[in-house]
Amino acid sequence: MPFGNTHNKLKMNYSAEQEYPDLSQHNNHMAKVLTPDMYANLRDKETPSGFTLDDIIQTGVDNPGHPFIMTVGCVAGDEETYEVFKELLDPVIEDRHGGYKPSDKHKTDLNSENLQGGDDLDPNYVLSSRVRTGRSIRGFCLPPHCSRGERRAIENLSIESLDILEGDLKGKYYALKNMTEEEQQQLIDDHFLFDKPVSPLLLASGMARDWPDGRGIWHNDNKTFLVWVNEEDHLRVISMQKGGNMREVFTRFCTGLTKIEGLFKERGHEFMWNEHLGYVLTCPSNLGTGLRAGVHVKLPNVSKHEKFGEILKRLRLQKRGTGGVDTAAVGGVFDISNADRLGFSEVELVQMVVDGVNLLVDMEKRLEAGESIDDLMPEQK
Repeated sequence: MPFGNTHNKLKMNYSAEQEYPDLSQHNNHMAKVLTPDMYANLRDKETPSGFTLDDIIQTGVDNPGHPFIMTVGCVAGDEETYEVFKELLDPVIEDRHGGYKPSDKHKTDLNSENLQGGDDLDPNYVLSSRVRTGRSIRGFCLPPHCSRGERRAIENLSIESLDILEGDLKGKYYALKNMTEEEQQQLIDDHFLFDKPVSPLLLASGMARDWPDGRGIWHNDNKTFLVWVNEEDHLRVISMQKGGNMREVFTRFCTGLTKIEGLFKERGHEFMWNEHLGYVLTCPSNLGTGLRAGVHVKLPNVSKHEKFGEILKRLRLQKRGTGGVDTAAVGGVFDISNADRLGFSEVELVQMVVDGVNLLVDMEKRLEAGESIDDLMPEQK
């Protein structure tokens, strides 16, 4: 950890009260849940790899909150974090994921044939479609806590596995530290490359240590399927293309993910998964499916409608600017995606996006023609 005091054993000479962080100005899920009693109870515990309570909460202590979204304020350092520190993390998960209880079971469905429609989003309005998720490899620490050797081992495993993909998934790996200026610029122009993490949320949780060692990006020759290695998660898998054929994007996503999972298993490594949390990832906000299905869609009229926020909420969708989580919309173009990750299957979440975006486009057309959309207002999903 770059900024944590986690390995300072002398802190145990001080009382829990003397060590308790000042959370008085904070607006994040961790700060809402953590109490001095809970801190006292958990502060001397650690996971088998040595991840502690102070490691978990450091990013939430250093980043009081975000003006647009309620941040989570904590991260996991390994698979066991969610079990050893469940007194803190269960309520955070319940709060972040709409009442998801410690006894609830998550469902996984990566069969793209169960998606209805999705190949007909209007390309005059929907500019591009993408689906992404993360995966963690069992037996390794997660990015906030992993060592240089672990990170390099994950990179090597990823290269070995991804090199075997063939057909329209055949591609090439680019290690960040070996990239030429031209390659780097090309990938940035293609909106493929993750830059050095400058987000204070990532920096404070220790994910940027040793940058760019062990990091890279793999993509297929068609540039429609890519894998980020060792960024916020061990693997970030993304399927994307121009236009509104979400079915094609999701089918490639499911096929590629299933193949990658099989290739890792052949090498004796499975992904972190359990029936309560689904796929286990670094940030509690991504547990379950880790899935974000999004489209860039032109909504200059609907977005000015007084009920735009309410419509999105009822459809279980969220909006961002097209430049990412911290950006505003440009020219009425929004990134619209599913708000949920946990408690719904992959197919259910993509279905919500497909159905919701179709409705939003219908509303946009109505408003363009100067007509009312009152009869199109959706029920709460």
